[in-house]
Amino acid sequence: MRILLVDDEGELVSTLAERLSFREIDADWVTSGEDALKKAETKTYDLAVLDVKMPRISGIQLKGMLEAKYPDMKFIFMTGHGSEDDFRAGSSKAYYLVKPINIEALVGTIKEVLEK
Repeated sequence: MRILLVDDEGELVSTLAERLSFREIDADWVTSGEDALKKAETKTYDLAVLDVKMPRISGIQLKGMLEAKYPDMKFIFMTGHGSEDDFRAGSSKAYYLVKPINIEALVGTIKEVLEK
């Protein structure tokens, strides 16, 4: 399984990628939507974990762009804005995690999404 982590907070996504590698999950990371689009052209990803709010291209916009080119890719959103209830109300069908990200919750959600 190969994961793409996208968040404008480089320290966050680099740390998540490192922690996922300890759990034998191959994860690349980038800090912008533009870089995510470029990265997806060079490698095949099973899943992308996207920050909802990023400069220029939001996670929601990026999902649409990636989904159009790679229809088999699955998605999880991360948000640092609002509560789980707020996010659930706006995206009832989306998988989401509220920052700060708990690595075990991320791993569990990755497995759940990929098993569907």
